[in-house]
Amino acid sequence: MLADPGGPAEPTVLAWDPSMARYDFGPQHPLHPVRLELTMDLATRLGVLDAPGLRVVAPTLAADELIELVHDPVYLSVVRAASDPARARLAAMFGLGTSDNPVFDRMHEAAALITGGTIDAASAVWSGPPRHAVSIAGGLHHAMANRASGFCVYNDPAVAIAWLLAAGARRVAYVDVDVHHGDGVQAAFYDDPRVLTISLHQTGRTLFPGTGFADEVGGEAAPGSSVNVALPARTGDAGWLRAFSGVVPVLLREFRPQVLVTQHGCDTHALDPLADLALSVDGQRASYEALHELSHELCEGRWLACGGGGYALDAVVPRAWTQLLAIAAHHPLEPATELPADWRANAPRQVLTATGHPSVGAVVGISRTLGDGVGVRYRPWDAGEGDPDSPLDQAVAATRRAVFPLRGLDPIVDR
Repeated sequence: MLADPGGPAEPTVLAWDPSMARYDFGPQHPLHPVRLELTMDLATRLGVLDAPGLRVVAPTLAADELIELVHDPVYLSVVRAASDPARARLAAMFGLGTSDNPVFDRMHEAAALITGGTIDAASAVWSGPPRHAVSIAGGLHHAMANRASGFCVYNDPAVAIAWLLAAGARRVAYVDVDVHHGDGVQAAFYDDPRVLTISLHQTGRTLFPGTGFADEVGGEAAPGSSVNVALPARTGDAGWLRAFSGVVPVLLREFRPQVLVTQHGCDTHALDPLADLALSVDGQRASYEALHELSHELCEGRWLACGGGGYALDAVVPRAWTQLLAIAAHHPLEPATELPADWRANAPRQVLTATGHPSVGAVVGISRTLGDGVGVRYRPWDAGEGDPDSPLDQAVAATRRAVFPLRGLDPIVDR
C-alpha cells in the first residue's frame, strides 16, 4: 500500500452496511449484490478499510421528503405498493415489474437505504472534513422523476446533488464514466445552471438508453450545462482517456465546482457482458486518479464518488472498486498488488451460489493482480478537431463544438 503523494491524508467516509445488499432484483438479474459483497471482502483483505482516516458509516434510510427532491410523491407511493399483485398494472405504468426492474419485497426500503447512504456521503463532504466520501452501492443514475429505468428505482446521485443545492451549494459538477448514458441525472438538472453534468458513454446508437448525444446541451435556462461524449463501440483505454482529456478537465476548470460528484460504473471494461467498450481496470483506475486530482485542484477536495454499473461480478467489479476506495482513502494500491489466492478461488463459487450460473471469472479466469497488467498510454487532446478519420476524435470534436461556445470556450484552441 502506498501513501498518497499529495500530502497528509484527509478523512474519508465510506457509506456501507451489508444491509445495502438487500437491493436485489433476484438471482438471474445482472445487477446482483454479490458484486458489492465481493468488493468489500477484497477491500477488507487488502487493508483498504484499515487506511488511516477512513471511516465506514452505516447509511440512514432516506426520508420521503429527501427522495422527493427529485422524485414525484406519487411514484414513491407506487414503489411502496409495487409488491402487491393487485397493483401490478399500476406499477408497470411507472417502469416497475419489467425484466430490467422486477419488483421485490420492501423495494422502497432497499432503494431508500442506498439513497440515504449517498445523501449521508454528500452531507459529510459538504460539512467536512471529511472531504472525500464514497457511496459504493450508489450510482443508480437511470431512474427518472416518476419512473424506474435501467435497474434503478431511485436516482441516488441526483437526490444527493439536489440535497447539496438545498444545503447551499451554488455549483455542483457531476461526471459519469459508466458505459451507459447518465440520463436520469441529466434529466433532473437539464434546466439548472447550478449543475454541470458530463457523461462519457458508449453511443446511444448501439446501447441503452439510446440517448446522450452531443446536441443534448441543456435547457433554455442552462445552455451548456449538459455535456455528452458518445463513444464508438470497442473504444479502449487510449481512446477513452483521450476523450476524457479533451472534455472533462477543460469544462470543470471553467465551471469551478464547489463539489464534484462522480459515478464510477465499471461496465466499460472489455469483459463486461452488457456493453461493448474495451477498457482495462488500469484504464478505469486512471480515470479515478484524474477525478481525484481534479477534486483537489478545483473544489478543495470535496468529492463524492458513487458506484454504478458493472456486470462482470467477480472478474472486474471488485478489483476496480477496491482501487476506487483506496484512492479515495488517500492510500492507493499498486495495480500489481497480488489478489489473495483464496479470494480468487472462492469468488467464482460465490457468484455461482448466488446467481445459479457461472461467472465471468469462472469462464475466463480472474487476474492475479488488482490491475490487468496494461501499460496505460494515450495521446491527450491538445487543440484542433482531431483526426477526421477517427470516429473517436470526431465524437469528441462534436461535443466540443456543441458545448464549448455555450460556456465561452473555443472548441478549437484549449486554454
